[in-house]
Amino acid sequence: MNTQHTFVVGGSADAVVRQTGPMSNRHGMIAGATGTGKTVTLQVLAEGFSRMGVPVFAADIKGDLSGLALAGRPHPKITERLARLSLPNYQPRPCPVLLWDIYGETGHPVRTTLSEMGPLLLARLLELSETQEGVLYAAFRIADDQGLLMLDLKDLRAMLNWMKDNARTLQGTYGNLAAASIGAIQRRLLVLEEQGGERFFGEPTLRLDDLMQVEASGNGVISLLDATRLVAQAPRVYTAFLLWLLAELLEQLPEQGDAERPRMVFFFDEAHLLFDRAPRVLLDKIEQVVRLIRSKGVGIYFISQNPMDIPDTVLGQLGLKVQHALRAFTPKDRKAVKMVAENFRQSPGLDTEQAITDLGIGEALVSTLDGSGAPTPVQRVLICPPESRIGPLNEAERRELLQSSPLRGRYEQTLDRESAFEILKARADTAQPAQPPARSSRRSSPGEALITSAARAIGSQLGRQIIRGILGSLFGSRR
Repeated sequence: MNTQHTFVVGGSADAVVRQTGPMSNRHGMIAGATGTGKTVTLQVLAEGFSRMGVPVFAADIKGDLSGLALAGRPHPKITERLARLSLPNYQPRPCPVLLWDIYGETGHPVRTTLSEMGPLLLARLLELSETQEGVLYAAFRIADDQGLLMLDLKDLRAMLNWMKDNARTLQGTYGNLAAASIGAIQRRLLVLEEQGGERFFGEPTLRLDDLMQVEASGNGVISLLDATRLVAQAPRVYTAFLLWLLAELLEQLPEQGDAERPRMVFFFDEAHLLFDRAPRVLLDKIEQVVRLIRSKGVGIYFISQNPMDIPDTVLGQLGLKVQHALRAFTPKDRKAVKMVAENFRQSPGLDTEQAITDLGIGEALVSTLDGSGAPTPVQRVLICPPESRIGPLNEAERRELLQSSPLRGRYEQTLDRESAFEILKARADTAQPAQPPARSSRRSSPGEALITSAARAIGSQLGRQIIRGILGSLFGSRR
């Protein structure tokens, strides 16, 4: 086998399991109970893709992944594992790493605008009811018609206040804009602000090129989002950001087709947060993104304690499966173990179901895709030790890495150009009333405003796909 575009995931004394570049955009999963070794496996995969020349994006849930930036240190457990595996080329070495943080404290700030995120993801972020969601879509539509940029939260708040003050004038075109629904959205905005949402929306926005860098040495740069605080305090901001990022990749990247390696790989830790209480329409679109983004050369790797947290429609699209130990203390646990075992292609002489509960720390059941794209028989392996350091950077090391970053100063200074807030404030100062757009005055409901606004508001291929997907469900055969 040509090993130029492969790397070793794990193995035994007799053989190793390799992940190949051509199959790495077929997605994957790392699953297992707490403390079984998922983070180290993620680190090994990130290293492997980086050495392959593939840029990596990963959420650092516990802070441990930042050790990727430094060479590994000798440790008896690493020495023991190397003695049990055949890894002649193992050498402690760092990976190129960029640090990101939505709060802008432990990494480069990450931002997008309200218009770029769009009303569908924003409604999920705010946990709105259907009626409130319709009013939110109307807000985006009115902003479009009035030529108002919606960049940050103060723009949306100003837009909602203006809609409430001018509801009677606007209702002939946009339908009933109930003050109660507007008030409910405003209260949810306050909650989002308390979670740090005001730092996420604004400019300068994240440039995808900055996440897709390859060093002169040929190593892909690993971008780490510090999600320790984010997942604990604002899990919906976390999932909304990652979904937005996937949508942007899907929209902006050209088709790649079959290639020797992916254009980028994307690790989605705490994957259950993505699917928890998500509406059916959003789940359908997540499945669609997973399916379509493969042709753009992007591989998505989900990390979760239980693979049953991931819908079957998504599980069926995952090529690499790394299963660490699961507990089987209850009937529900045992049923989950049985279902997980059945999802592997069985290997002669291996009781997969029994092995899942017997695996030690750092052991895993692994199945990859062969050259034809078929799943290989599952193997019980030891995961390779990382070549980079296991454990987080200390404060001084993180500060030094940020100081030497090639992106230093690019995102730290916020921009606040004229947008809806400033324009509506000027109108209020001059007592300028609302002016309906010059078009048919046919009365439309917030639901219809939702549909006709969304493609423009989201402004992406994914947005257009979302609209096509929900037209029928909202209006039956009406168009």
